[in-house]
Amino acid sequence: MSTASQDPTTVALVHGAFADAGSWAPVVELLLEADVAVTALAVPLRGLISDSAYVASALAQIPGPVLAVGHSYGGAVITNAASAAPNVVGLVYVNAFAPEQDETLNEIEGSSRDSALGAAILPAQFPTGAGEPVATELYVNPASFHEVFARDLPEKQAAVLGASQRPIAASAFGERSGMPAWKKMRSWAVVATGDKAAGADVLRSMARRAGAETLEIDGSHVIMISQPEAVTDVILKALASVG
Repeated sequence: MSTASQDPTTVALVHGAFADAGSWAPVVELLLEADVAVTALAVPLRGLISDSAYVASALAQIPGPVLAVGHSYGGAVITNAASAAPNVVGLVYVNAFAPEQDETLNEIEGSSRDSALGAAILPAQFPTGAGEPVATELYVNPASFHEVFARDLPEKQAAVLGASQRPIAASAFGERSGMPAWKKMRSWAVVATGDKAAGADVLRSMARRAGAETLEIDGSHVIMISQPEAVTDVILKALASVG
């Protein structure tokens, strides 16, 4: 007999670009204190299509229902991955992209008046191991990380995050998004009004378009680090609604 129905709903946290699963550490701590099943996934950051396939596989292998939570680029990943993982029951966007079908992140970012990320991005090269010998990946200039990414954190803490960031393949921002999962399931959103990375304006408009129940708070792009309690409260509210 299957025991899937007896499994609790797991919160699956999906990080964004220029970050890793450790960016969720303050939220993971609070969820564990609340006796919530939680996992923070590692995203390859090599392309929206391949990253979404990887995360969809990881989500589908979690026993029982899953509440998928994405930050920044991770929002675009769960938008696609949740459509391919049948056990996902809800979505939470934390300063996250929620693209429409066929949209690219470059197009979304290009429409933002609040984002200052473009001027802070630097290119590097990485070997692909197939086809073209090298491709371009992007990272945030560490000198700009505090101002653009984490202005509500102490400068020393932001410097650590900038020094330990994970770059993302540039091609990820040009790949067209697939059928959005937010069209078939409930969603929630946290929008930081001081987000200068993704841009508070496009975050707000995407959340509205997705029909997400939205909380706006004053903060930076890394609101899950600077204000983990507020983010966790939204996750717990969503969890109670889908559980």
